[in-house]
Amino acid sequence: MDRIIVLLVLLTTSASNGRPLEVYQTLVVCELLDRDKPGKMIIKDAAGGCTTDELCYFNSNFTYTVTVNITQEVLKPHLEDFKQKYEIFYYPVCIDTLKNYLKKRQNEVNRKDKPEVKFIQKANSDSGGSRLSCLATGFYPRHINLTLFRDEQPVSDHEITAGDLLPNDDGTYQMRKSLEISAADKHTYTCSVTHLSLDNKLDITLETESFNSVILLVLIVLVVLVLVFGIGAIIYKCRTRKPDSVRIGYSAASTSKEQETATNNDLKLHGSTSSNNEKMSSDRSL
Repeated sequence: MDRIIVLLVLLTTSASNGRPLEVYQTLVVCELLDRDKPGKMIIKDAAGGCTTDELCYFNSNFTYTVTVNITQEVLKPHLEDFKQKYEIFYYPVCIDTLKNYLKKRQNEVNRKDKPEVKFIQKANSDSGGSRLSCLATGFYPRHINLTLFRDEQPVSDHEITAGDLLPNDDGTYQMRKSLEISAADKHTYTCSVTHLSLDNKLDITLETESFNSVILLVLIVLVVLVLVFGIGAIIYKCRTRKPDSVRIGYSAASTSKEQETATNNDLKLHGSTSSNNEKMSSDRSL
């Protein structure tokens, strides 16, 4: 069903007696059924923010409701005139206007983009619990029904944050709803989405207990990795130190041997010098 809505606003004021501004409004609605069949037409009048009368025309049936103090005797002469005007003029004009509008905006009206839905759970370090977030994005038209369920029961609105409809750069829309839960929460949560582009309701279920098990498993894996890397680093350091020790020992041994050789050479030299000195002394005595 397609609908066109026209709002006419008439502002009047009386400058002669200084009365405040009075606002009169007229709301005109006409509908098309299945894009081609004329539907009903509704007209509402209001003054000062309150509805004064309502007219409905559909299938040659004319109904009129008045909320102000007007007697039927005063109103009846005008009803037949109203009916003829709406049947002959206003109704055809409104229906034709709606058809022409839909024809010009056919691509936009017929556009249907399916939403991409993600239901994720992230740990919250501040509270010690976690945040559930259901995001539907990339859908068109803009109307969508996104609901969070706890054990197949709708979550109350005061527990849910966000939920505003936001536009994307490509002309599509997105909506996100989030919920804070405690670390001890064992309930099953479901994100349910209905949209004009979907043939059936889309449900994504998230079990918090399995999520906690995953967190525990990840922590265990991280601890094991830290231990493995730590032991590997220790072994690597130990292996890199052994050649240095060998080199130091070899260097120390070499130095000791060289010192011993140098001492022996000094002794030999000293002995040779002493022998030469004795020969020279004996020659002189002769």
